[in-house]
This record gives sequence, structure tokens and C-alpha cells, in this order.
Amino acid sequence: MISLSDLPLRPELVGQEPYGAPQLDVPVRLNVNENPYPPSPAVREEMGRALVSSVGHLNRYPDREAWQLRRDLAAYLGFGLGPENIWAANGSNEVMTHLLGAFGGPGRSLLTFTPTYSMYPEYARDTHTTYLTVPRHDDYTLDADLVCAAIETHRPTVVLITTPNNPTGTATPIAVIEEVCTRHPEVVVVVDEAYQEFTEVPDDSALALLPRFPLLVVSRTMSKAFAFAGGRLGYFAATPAIVDACRIVRLPYHLSAQTQAIARVALAHAPEMLGRVDELRATGQAVQRWLRIHGLDVVDSAANFCLFGRFADRHAVWQGLLDHGVLVRETGPAGFLRVSFGTPEEMKAFREALLEVLPGATRMKGTDHDA
Repeated sequence: MISLSDLPLRPELVGQEPYGAPQLDVPVRLNVNENPYPPSPAVREEMGRALVSSVGHLNRYPDREAWQLRRDLAAYLGFGLGPENIWAANGSNEVMTHLLGAFGGPGRSLLTFTPTYSMYPEYARDTHTTYLTVPRHDDYTLDADLVCAAIETHRPTVVLITTPNNPTGTATPIAVIEEVCTRHPEVVVVVDEAYQEFTEVPDDSALALLPRFPLLVVSRTMSKAFAFAGGRLGYFAATPAIVDACRIVRLPYHLSAQTQAIARVALAHAPEMLGRVDELRATGQAVQRWLRIHGLDVVDSAANFCLFGRFADRHAVWQGLLDHGVLVRETGPAGFLRVSFGTPEEMKAFREALLEVLPGATRMKGTDHDA
């Protein structure tokens, strides 16, 4: 039997590990930024009926263009968008690989700003796109001068701005994105708004800029606020030409009939599916205050998670929490851990576990950022 190292892999894949946050069977899972509240029994029943109906046509291929789903997504977003402005795929991961498949590739580059989502370099690697990064400001924010200077230095094909940013939770003002698009209309600017619904003003979105900037793309997901992580549905809004570009590189029938059916049910019940978002936003603010009261550095977050620390040995703190049945994420800048906001019971368990672990945790000295 041969091993992975014996295979004739592409050179850039040698020594690589598959991406993935730990999936552990523990009482409290606060590590992957999910909405902790499942759909209601009534919505689940309707999803079940939609699945049964779709299975009646399982011998046929699904709608290759997902037109009805795209129509529903456009109606949900508003801003005068139609289905021709929307592209949907198997999670925002596939959305990004479609975009880089169309606009990246050999001799082209993707520029983004660190620290940020750990999958971005893998999207670039898998599409043979050069991955370029520039650090954010010390408080993890971005402004137009920083972004434009990076564009002028590196001349990328695609620029990726994440707001709120993962893993820091920091938001980038729409005015910054507007200025970047105005100063560099030649660059494809992708704004990843995966956590936009959790912000204080969700309608303050880069979607409003789409009519003015033909190379702007705004990416969203149903995995987070919509409590649809298991459904795997990501999407973006852009000019129809960009949608058509992604139609060229997508695999045939990339969205199953079942995914399309239950996503449409979720969208039909959008107010209910998003009904706990305000509660999670309030929970997040309370958690951030509590962490600061207990002497921890916290990065101000507009998402459904936050970074807290800093610890000289963050893995020991992560393990200590896990030993108490609480799973958080060991990610982000040195010394930080990331906790997703959960139910009141989950957050109580997190606070109690952290209070048990903190006395043995050593704080980092001389940090370069006092959050």
C-alpha cells in the first residue's frame, strides 16, 4: 500500500494537510461560527415536504442554472437586484473558487489583507492563482489608502476584502470600498460579507455600490445567520457578465435539487430563520464585555464571534476549555482564541470553563495591539 508521500502530487500540494476545523463530539461547540438555533419544527416539516417532492424527480438532473433559487436570493437581498445578478454555489467556498477560476489562474494574483480567513490561500492554490497578502492596521481595520497602496504595489487581478473580517470580526466601512473601487476600477474587487447579517446595520452593505462599479462582487452565505450550514449554499451578487463568467467555469449541475429545494424554503421563511440574529448580536456584546471585565484583550467584533487573549500558550487554554467540554477555535493572531456566540446555556458553560482555566493561563507580555 502506498502513502500520500508516494503519490505524484502537484508540487504545491506536497506536505499539505486537508483544511478543516476540529469536529469533536463535545457538549458545547463554539468553534465554527454557526448559528446555534436550528430551524423551527414548522420550517423543518416544510423542508421535509420539499425534499420528498424533489426526490420524486431524482432520476432527472437538477436545474443547472438554479434560476428559481437565484430569483429568491435576489428578492431577499433587495437593492433592485434580479436573478441575473446572482450566482449560487455549494457554499461560499465554491463561490470563491468559481470567481478565481474565472478571473485568477496562472500569471494572475489574488490580494487580501491579513489576518483573515484561512481558506483564502487554498482557493488561490487550487486555482493556480498567486496569493498575495498585506497586513491590516494594528487594530485589524482597513482604510482606502492602505488598500490602494497595496494594489499599486502588487497590481493584482482580484482584491478580496472581508467585512466583517474572519477571524477578527472587524468591519470595513462601505466608504472605504467605494473609494477603492473609484481609484482602481480595473481590479475585480470581491467583498466577502459572510457575516453581514450580524452587523449593527445589515443594510449598510457593499450591495448598494453594485450599479456604479461593474467589477465589484459581493459574496454572501446562508451558512451563518440563516442557520443553514448543513445546507451548503453560498452566493454572490454582481453584474450579469460576472455571473456568466462563473457559469463558464462551474461544473455541470453543481447544486443538487435537494439543496435548491430546502434553500428556497429557508428564504421563504427568512424573517423566522433570521429571528435569533438580534439575540446573538446582543449575546456577542455581552460576551465581549465579560471577557474584558476579566482582564482579557478582546478585538471589537461586528460578527457572531470574537477573538480573546492574549495567552503565552493559547493551545493550553484551548485544551483546558476542551477538557471542560467547550470547543473554541485556535486561530488568528498569536495568543488569541476565537469563540463563536451560542445559546445562553452554551455561553454560561463557556464562561464557567474559562474561569476554571484562566488561573493557570499565562498572559503574553509586550503585545503590539491592545484591543
